Amino acid sequence: MRETMMSKLTLRFPADHPTGAGHFPGNPIIPGALLLAEVLRCIERAEGASFVSCNVKNAKFLAPARPGDTVEIEHTRTAKGTIEFTCTVAGNKVLTGAVVANV
Repeated sequence: MRETMMSKLTLRFPADHPTGAGHFPGNPIIPGALLLAEVLRCIERAEGASFVSCNVKNAKFLAPARPGDTVEIEHTRTAKGTIEFTCTVAGNKVLTGAVVANV
């Protein structure tokens, strides 16, 4: 099986997202755990799969995502069934990683 590029997905965090008030006042960012959870939900919908039980591998938070940002998600299913993803904001990588659903 060859690697197959999936569609590019878009995730937008509203400018008034509630995490902005406390994480961090005056310099709000989207918490990494929330960003990762929302990215996984987007990929689940696109794949028609469930990652309720999964392993996230090599997650790297490279830059902050902020309230008001639009996150572009590209994901690829590898020959081994792993889904590798890259998230960008305005062309800059903010998160990379891979997910494997537990069967």
